[in-house]
Amino acid sequence: MQNCELIQAKNKLIVDISDAKLSNDPSNMLVTYSLGSCIGVTFYDSATNTGAMLHYQLPTASLDPERAKRSPFMFADTGIEMIVNKLKSIGVNIKQLKIKVAGGANMQTGPQGFDIGKRNYLAVRKILWQHGMFMDGEDVGGGAPRNLYLDLADGTVRMRSGKIEKAL
Repeated sequence: MQNCELIQAKNKLIVDISDAKLSNDPSNMLVTYSLGSCIGVTFYDSATNTGAMLHYQLPTASLDPERAKRSPFMFADTGIEMIVNKLKSIGVNIKQLKIKVAGGANMQTGPQGFDIGKRNYLAVRKILWQHGMFMDGEDVGGGAPRNLYLDLADGTVRMRSGKIEKAL
């Protein structure tokens, strides 16, 4: 239970679905809940204690360009691009970021046969690769939703799914 107490003692910044948050306050924890087929991506720079988290639903803005204009964090490509550009603009060296990913489950709800979880995971890998960045940890696939936590004090990323909790 020590981890639960730690999480509760932090200032939680909740990242909703199709949302992103960025902070350099070490007293903050970025948190997103219910990652099913969605993907949560954390970015952390230890030199500045700057972290960001994205919770996206779909792999590419080309699926709905009008919606992407209104809600760029709904999509992997536009969401990651916005975060990377913001991190660069505040002086973060993106080549030194620790990046961790969770989600991409094969959920039994919603339309079948689209493999959204898998497509979302492949999208993040491709987009990061295009920026010369790679994942340092992941917990993806399966059939259960996950919660994701990024502690800005030290960059610790934890994933919780049901009774399972682990560091990424």
